[in-house]
Amino acid sequence: MISEFHQLSEKIGQLAELTHTLRRENAELRLRAKGLQNDCDDLKSQNAELQQRINEAHQRVAALLEKFPASPQSSQDKELA
Repeated sequence: MISEFHQLSEKIGQLAELTHTLRRENAELRLRAKGLQNDCDDLKSQNAELQQRINEAHQRVAALLEKFPASPQSSQDKELA
């Protein structure tokens, strides 16, 4: 009977240790997940800013291209038309 209580006590101790380990690991994983989420949010923000800059550059290039006079068609282009 005493050995059964002793075995039960050991198992309870192991279970308590495992619970403590899992809680610590869970807390660490939550911190890592939060950090990764922050990194993801930062990258999304950077991506949006870069996309905006690309759009603005595209608009500037398009505006510059509109300022150039239309090139006259060469004689070869006229023959093909």
